Amino acid sequence: MWERIKTIVVKEFIQAMRDPRMRVVMFVMPAIQLFIFSFAVSTDVKKIPTAIYDLDNTQESRRLTQEFTYSKYFVPKYYIADDRSQRQLLDTSLVSTVIRFNRGFGKDLESGKTASVQLIVDGTDSNTAMNIVQYAGRIVEQYSSGLASSGVRVMLSPALAVPQVELRNRSWFNENLESRNYYIPGVIAMVIMLGTLLLTAMAIVKEKEIGTIEQLIVSPISSFELILGKFIPFAAVGIIDLCIVTTVAVFVLGITVKGDLLLLFIGSCLFILNTLGLGLFISVRARTQQEALMSLFMVAQPMVLLSGFVFPIANMPWIIQLSTFVNPLRYYLVIIRGIFLKASGFDVLWPQMAALLVIGISIVTMSSLFFHKRLG
Repeated sequence: MWERIKTIVVKEFIQAMRDPRMRVVMFVMPAIQLFIFSFAVSTDVKKIPTAIYDLDNTQESRRLTQEFTYSKYFVPKYYIADDRSQRQLLDTSLVSTVIRFNRGFGKDLESGKTASVQLIVDGTDSNTAMNIVQYAGRIVEQYSSGLASSGVRVMLSPALAVPQVELRNRSWFNENLESRNYYIPGVIAMVIMLGTLLLTAMAIVKEKEIGTIEQLIVSPISSFELILGKFIPFAAVGIIDLCIVTTVAVFVLGITVKGDLLLLFIGSCLFILNTLGLGLFISVRARTQQEALMSLFMVAQPMVLLSGFVFPIANMPWIIQLSTFVNPLRYYLVIIRGIFLKASGFDVLWPQMAALLVIGISIVTMSSLFFHKRLG
């Protein structure tokens, strides 16, 4: 048995390594994808294109404008003087926000009244808009605190003077609240998933197209041995890809792995078991490589969307939440983010690992059974 499996494994390695393009897909593309996605996938908002609409044009308004300019968030691109320009810039998305000072801003400050500055935000992207409002509120609050000694306060909207309550916040696990620390482990999971799915989805269907499947059928090898022989080489490739993308994340992108690397390796192997099994199932059921590729994207897209990578699972309808329990990516994201960010141990992550083990064994068994039926 093991001699026959070894023959299939050696055959798959030779066939994969013979094609230079396949070598690039297996070992170079994962690192490139991680490097590109790590900068593209981020909810941090910086260098916001801003227009300054200063109708007051006093020392006080210019001073607050400088506070916005000196921050790392707002970049004044335009200085406008009429409502038409304001509307045009927002309509054409040349700016994301307009900071407007109405007449009397400086006069209100000098007389000790509450002065207001208007923040007009492009609300097309609600997440970006909320971040802009938070950043602006923080800047205005700091400016207002600097004037507190003279009894003057500046707010985004008029408010009565009331006793203040100081809020001291502290963030655990991601102290600077950088979204890339949260998303890059998810990108690692997605890169591994897509790579292993793509390789195995073409494994058996390619044998059908080139006509070598008949030779495998008449050979003494069983369906389970063939599945295992196809499985082992791509499992090795998946593990190598894991090492590559983790190395890039740590040493190039500066992401810290706070947890146990051995636990990360074990959890990743369980996830690779699932993705390889799912890819083999697609390959067994498909008749052509085009059909396998279409099936791959039909499976991969819901896996990503229903995993919690982008949208929180808790916000989904309950019927959709139930469907996520059979999604391996859901469990692996908890594992990899827990190890990267929280240094979570086996006592915390064992339910996710157990789920991956059960789902993975079920998928591989089902792939073997369906292939056996097709041989019959």
